[in-house]
Amino acid sequence: MNQDIINLYDEYTHKPLSRNEFLKRLTLLTGSVTAAMAVLPLIEVNAAGANQTPTDGLMTEYITYAGVQGEMKAYVARPEKKGKYAAVVIIHENRGLNAHIEDVARRAAKAGFLAIAPNALAPLGGTPANEDEARQKFQQLKAEDSLQNFIRVFDYLNTRKDVTGKYGCVGFCWGGAMANSLAVEVPSLKAAVAFYGRQPDTAKVPNIKAAVQLHYAGLDERVNAGAAAYESALKANNINYELYMYDGVNHAFHNDTAPTRYNEAAAKLAWQGSMDFFKKYLG
Repeated sequence: MNQDIINLYDEYTHKPLSRNEFLKRLTLLTGSVTAAMAVLPLIEVNAAGANQTPTDGLMTEYITYAGVQGEMKAYVARPEKKGKYAAVVIIHENRGLNAHIEDVARRAAKAGFLAIAPNALAPLGGTPANEDEARQKFQQLKAEDSLQNFIRVFDYLNTRKDVTGKYGCVGFCWGGAMANSLAVEVPSLKAAVAFYGRQPDTAKVPNIKAAVQLHYAGLDERVNAGAAAYESALKANNINYELYMYDGVNHAFHNDTAPTRYNEAAAKLAWQGSMDFFKKYLG
C-alpha cells in the first residue's frame, strides 16, 4: 500500500478531516474515483476481524461506575477461577469501546489478569456503530472529564473482591495518551504501557511512580515527534521505563482490524512484551 495513502488515512482519523475531503484527496492519490473506492476497504478498519479470543475459561461482564458527567460503563474479563487478580485497565482508541478492544481485554484475561475496558463515550450515549460518528463524538469530550473518568475506574476496582490492589494500564492511540496521563496522575499505578500514544507534559513526568513501557511505530511521525523529549524526561527522573521502536510499521500496528496498518510480527512481539511487563511489576 502506498505510504501516502496510509498517511492520509491517519490524518483523516486523527485530525480529523471531513469524509468528503478525505475521499477527494484519496481520489487524487489513486487517480480515479473507481480506484479510490477499490482502495477504501483495504485501509478502513474492518470490525469483522475482531472477536478472535474465545470466552472459554473466562468470566466476562459489563459493569457501571460513577463518572464525572454521567455513568461510565466498562467491559470486564478475568479468568473464571475464583481468586484475586492484578487488574489491567484497557484503554481504547478514538472510536470508543468496540469489539476489538473487548477482544484485547480477553487477551489480557487469558494472560492471567482482570482486565477492565471503560468506554470514554458512555456519558455521550455509548459507541456508535459508525466509525466517523464515533470519532466525531470524541470532539465533544472534555479532556479533563475523560481523564477523571479513567482515574475513577481505580476507585471502582478498589471495591471488587477479585482484585489484588495492584494496577496497570495499557492504551492504544488515544488510549496510549491516556495511559501516559494515568502514569502521571495515579500514584498507585504500578505499570503503564502506551502503544503509539501522545506523550504527557514533560514537566509532569517527575510525578510518575509507575514503571512505563512505550511502543512506537517507526513510520508514525505524528506521534513520534514527542518521543525523544519524553524519554529524556524519564531518564532525568530515574523512572523505570522501556521504549521500543518498530521500524517500518505504521500507527495502529497492533490493531488487527486495521488491514493495511496491522503488522502481525510487531503486534505479537509488543503484546507479549506488555504481558511480561505486567507480570514483572504486578506480580
